[in-house]
Amino acid sequence: MKAISLFSGAGGMDVGFRDAGFQIIAANEMDKYACDTFHANHPDTVLYDGDIDEVKTEFSKFKGVDVIFGGPPCQGFSVAGKMDPDDPRSKLIFSFCTVIERVQPKGFVMENVKSLGSLTKFEEVRAALISRFQKAGYTVTTLILNAKEFGVPQSRERVFFIGVKNGFEAIFSSAFKRYKKLAPTLRDVLIPLGKPGSEYNDRICNAKVTLAAKPVLRKSPYAGMLFNGQGRPLNPDGWASTLPASMGGNRTPIIDDNHLYNDAASWVEDYHRHLMAGGKPQGMHDAPSYLRRLTINEAALLQTFPASYIFCGPSSKVFSQIGNAVPCKLAYVVAKCIRDSLSGVAQVDYATVETGQNFELAIA
Repeated sequence: MKAISLFSGAGGMDVGFRDAGFQIIAANEMDKYACDTFHANHPDTVLYDGDIDEVKTEFSKFKGVDVIFGGPPCQGFSVAGKMDPDDPRSKLIFSFCTVIERVQPKGFVMENVKSLGSLTKFEEVRAALISRFQKAGYTVTTLILNAKEFGVPQSRERVFFIGVKNGFEAIFSSAFKRYKKLAPTLRDVLIPLGKPGSEYNDRICNAKVTLAAKPVLRKSPYAGMLFNGQGRPLNPDGWASTLPASMGGNRTPIIDDNHLYNDAASWVEDYHRHLMAGGKPQGMHDAPSYLRRLTINEAALLQTFPASYIFCGPSSKVFSQIGNAVPCKLAYVVAKCIRDSLSGVAQVDYATVETGQNFELAIA
C-alpha cells in the first residue's frame, strides 16, 4: 500500500508506517532541520518542503492513494502551552482536512495532543473537524492511545483521528488489543546503549542540574518539582513521562546514573523522603554529580527511533524533532490497524466496543 505523510517532522510516523508495509511516496515538512533529517532517513520519498498551504496542490496528483497520515502542530491545543484554539498553528488541522478532501485517500490518520480529543474546551473544534471528514465520505473514529501500552517505554497519551472511506471497517479501540505489548523499562533500554559520552551515546545535554529552593512536592518522587526548570527525574525501573519538544536545556528529563548503572539507592527517592518528612531543601548547587540530563541518543530510543537513525541540526533542534515525533512503535500499530481495515482483515469484536464513550464512537 502507498501513503502520503503530512507534517512529517523527523519522520517518526513514517518509520512506523514503513515498517507496517506502506510505501511512503510523498511527504511535507517546513522546518529546515527536520527536512534535513527526513531526507537523510527517507531518501526514496519525495519531500515537498514548505508551508503546507503553499504546496498542498502538489498532492492532488496522488488522488486515491491508500492512506494519508500526519500530526499537525499541536501547540494551540497543548496543556503545556496556552491552549488557544485561535493560535494560527491550530488552523493547520483544517489544512490536513483540505488535503484529505482533495486527494480522497482510502483512509487517513491524524495525530494530535490528547486535549484536542478530550477537553470540552475543544468540543466545537472536534465537531467541525469530524463534520468535514464526514462530508468528504469518511467514517471517523477518535481514539486516545497511550504509547506505553504498545511497547514504547514512555507514558505518552495522544489522540488519533482515524478515518476510512465509507464501506471499509471502522477502527475501534478493540482493534488495537492484538497489538498491545508490555513496554520495557528505561533500565532495559538505556543500559545497552552505554554510558553518556560512549560511542553510541555521544550526544549529551550540558544543561546543569540544580535544586529548587522551594520544592513542589507530590506523592511520587518523580512528579512535583524538586529541580529548577521543568525537566523532571525519570525512574529507571519505570517508563519515561512524555518527552517534550522543549528538551535541550533545563526542561530535559533527569537521570540518576548511580541508580541506573550501579544499582545504588535512588538519590531522588531519598531526597523526596527527606523533604516529605519535613526536612529542609538543600542548596541550589548541592545536587550530586551523577545526576544529569537525558542525552539525544537516549531520547531517540525512548521515542523508539531505530538506533541508526540520523538526526540533523544543532542539539536544540534535534531535541525538538525528537520531542515532536510520534513514537515509531505506536505509529506502527496504528498503521497495522488501518492496513487491516483497508485489506478486509476482521479486527473488531463489536460486542466489546464501549460505544457509550465518545472517544470510542465511529461517525459515518
